[in-house]
Amino acid sequence: MPAGSLRFWQAWIYLLVFSVLATILAAYLLKNNPKLIESRLPRLPSEAEKKGKQRNTQLLLNILLLTLLITSGLDHRFNLFNVPTNFIIIADIFIALGFLIVFLVFRENSYASANIEIGKEQKVVSTGPYGIVRHPMYAGALLAYIFIPIALGSFWCCALFIPLSAIIILRILEEENFLTEKLSGYREYCRKVRCRLFPLIW
Repeated sequence: MPAGSLRFWQAWIYLLVFSVLATILAAYLLKNNPKLIESRLPRLPSEAEKKGKQRNTQLLLNILLLTLLITSGLDHRFNLFNVPTNFIIIADIFIALGFLIVFLVFRENSYASANIEIGKEQKVVSTGPYGIVRHPMYAGALLAYIFIPIALGSFWCCALFIPLSAIIILRILEEENFLTEKLSGYREYCRKVRCRLFPLIW
């Protein structure tokens, strides 16, 4: 709709990549870990994030993601940038890589809830991608986020990656404070795995 045309082929390819990968991920979880899917479904207001700060963080993140999609469509409508086809293909490949990282996280961690909370009998996970960085799911999501506008043919929408990253970093810091206080062994895990998001950077 923002693009004002069905000839927005970049969006069709992105939707195909996203739909196929999301379907594969959902099918795997439905078979192997249906409780994890349940924990990541939209919650009722009474079951959502309890702290206003965390709710606001989620709301801002959703608004920015929606803004990214809308402005990419507007970019196509007004032909502000002409992104080369090979850039678009490479961007879709990196989006798929982001999905792969998220898949590895879900396979390794059955407690990857959408909310900041502690599940029953939850333990610290330090294997798989968690042995590299403390928040690999956010790393995979950020990898996809930065390449979504390029996949949709918009270079200038990449600027939205800056506030998106800032919000996710705030979310990570909130989550770590909570887990350090509430989850046994998390403080020791943080000493073992030093990087939160990207190896050798942060």
